[in-house]
Amino acid sequence: MIPFYFFYFFSFIAILSAFFVIFANNPVHSVLWLILTFFSVAGFFILVGAEFLALLLMIVYVGALAVLFLFVVMMLNISFSGLRSGVAQYLPFGILIGLVIFVELTLAFIPWKFKEQSLKNLSSPINLSETNTVALGKVVYTDYFLLFQCAGIILLVAMIGSIVLTLRSRPDVKRQNITEQIFRDPNSSIEVKDIAELIAEAADLLPSA
Repeated sequence: MIPFYFFYFFSFIAILSAFFVIFANNPVHSVLWLILTFFSVAGFFILVGAEFLALLLMIVYVGALAVLFLFVVMMLNISFSGLRSGVAQYLPFGILIGLVIFVELTLAFIPWKFKEQSLKNLSSPINLSETNTVALGKVVYTDYFLLFQCAGIILLVAMIGSIVLTLRSRPDVKRQNITEQIFRDPNSSIEVKDIAELIAEAADLLPSA
């Protein structure tokens, strides 16, 4: 009975947060609502026994994509007023994509059932006595171990390449030198001025009555 109430709880939070993702005026608020949507969907996965997908959703989408998008929006200070002006132009295409997604979700909720013969023909038979995480771990680290390591190496090379492209020296970009800031001399970085002299200079700049 408890998962039944949790289902409606996660459903309400997911639908409400998805609504605010679309209609929030502030893009930062939209990203925060998107993170809440991901957490609610992860709760759905835990309820149906797909804990691996729940952790993957929270680590990859919440921990990487959503937070990255949030920091990009906050640091670049992007103005979305110009982007929102063309909403009516792309509205029919968006409705079409929404209908396609709705049809796919409807097909996904149809009670499909695998034939026994098809389960026997699988390269990695499903052991119903094991959890999803254990079964995936055995398959990934036994049958597909080499492909898994190759994928990790490709991601590592991509990460190093992105760091190299980010840290390359450009004349039009002013970089921060942490060592110089830490060991700077206060006498060369701080200038002490007399308040009376500043007041006199300001009085000279004012127009005479």
